[in-house]
Amino acid sequence: MRLKHLLRLLVVLLAVAFAVLAARAAEAPDVAEDPALEKRVNDIGLELRCLVCQNQTIADSHAGLAIDLKNQIREQLKAGKTDRQILDFMVERYGDFVLYKPPVKATTLLLWVGPFALMAIGLGVAVLIVRRRGQHAAEAPQLTEEQRRKAARLLADEPETRS
Repeated sequence: MRLKHLLRLLVVLLAVAFAVLAARAAEAPDVAEDPALEKRVNDIGLELRCLVCQNQTIADSHAGLAIDLKNQIREQLKAGKTDRQILDFMVERYGDFVLYKPPVKATTLLLWVGPFALMAIGLGVAVLIVRRRGQHAAEAPQLTEEQRRKAARLLADEPETRS
């Protein structure tokens, strides 16, 4: 009985191993035979954002779309297109967001100014909160001498005596 369980476990583990290997083989990039061409593909890939990962260049990404874009760059380079023509094609197809460093223009202004605007708003809100707390602390009612003695007795854990 134990042998059957071990064999089943072995079959499952082998199936998982083959599935992982198949997935890795499917995502492996198609590398050009020419090292100079591959360097150009990588250089162009460093200028393009992975549309799946969004925080990586396509040169660094292993996402399926990034691999497809690298293959597309390879094909365009083999067809004799310049780096600029390839970048322009990618921008035409996917918009300025595909560029890892988009140009500053009206349509991308929010990408460049947005983080600084949000930081300024957050700093302004923090300053307002600190000022209001300071005003509330200054406006707090002062304790009378009797209230101070009572507080001192409570803090000292003395029993309260009525006078």
